[in-house]
Amino acid sequence: MKLIFLDIDGTLTVPGENTPPQSAIDAINKARAKGHKIFLCTGRNPDMLKPLLKYKFDGFISCAGGYIAVGENYDEILYSHPMTDEQRDTALKALHDNGVFCTIEAEKGSWGDEDLGEFLSTQGEGNSEIERWRKALSSNLGIKPMSQYDGSPVYKVVIMCTKMSQLDEAKKLLGGEFNFVIQELKEPVTCINGEIINKDFDKGKGVKIICEKFHEKIENTIGFGDSMNDLEMIQTVGKSVCMANGSEALKKIADIVCPSVKENGLAKAFADLDLI
Repeated sequence: MKLIFLDIDGTLTVPGENTPPQSAIDAINKARAKGHKIFLCTGRNPDMLKPLLKYKFDGFISCAGGYIAVGENYDEILYSHPMTDEQRDTALKALHDNGVFCTIEAEKGSWGDEDLGEFLSTQGEGNSEIERWRKALSSNLGIKPMSQYDGSPVYKVVIMCTKMSQLDEAKKLLGGEFNFVIQELKEPVTCINGEIINKDFDKGKGVKIICEKFHEKIENTIGFGDSMNDLEMIQTVGKSVCMANGSEALKKIADIVCPSVKENGLAKAFADLDLI
């Protein structure tokens, strides 16, 4: 039995979409029928990954490792580690004071700065996380205005800005407790985007928690990703796969590079790895 971990945006689906290629759905079903267990491993919060759960997985690592659930109805919570209110407030003040656009993610909702959509409309293509947020906003996938935030525990903060210096104050205040995970920058740099993630968790640690739950060795795990927020997962699993549409830096680290999500890469890699 293998434990298989799948990133969503840019890996299982085209960034920002909720329908995988039929080839990927078929491969997942065949792999599970052979006795393998498959988990989503994503930066999305549970609310934003919810549309994909109808395709049947054995659990998920969400919020970049901050919230982990397994079981037929995903009701067995293995890990939950939100920010404290003080950490959340410190982050948002330091970021907003420096003109950084933010989206905060809780278990059952996401809230973004009201002018985030306008900012994203000026950005280019080629970054799966930017594409995800652009499509999420345009498709009304439950991202509410920041002014409507209800105080729910926040697991991570997504950040977007134009200069690295805009993050300096937040890094000074939070750098001891949080990683600032920045997506690969491509010239010309017009948008810096990433996530502020608690150092207590990451996708790689999430993989280890799942392994402990199912009494499986790390060498029997396979991880699929495309961007730098998949780094810890790629470094942790027994066999790592990066999509051809993914980060060049991640491709250099991964064991295998498979075709892109638009070229049925997941299904082809499942076949090559004898999972189906």
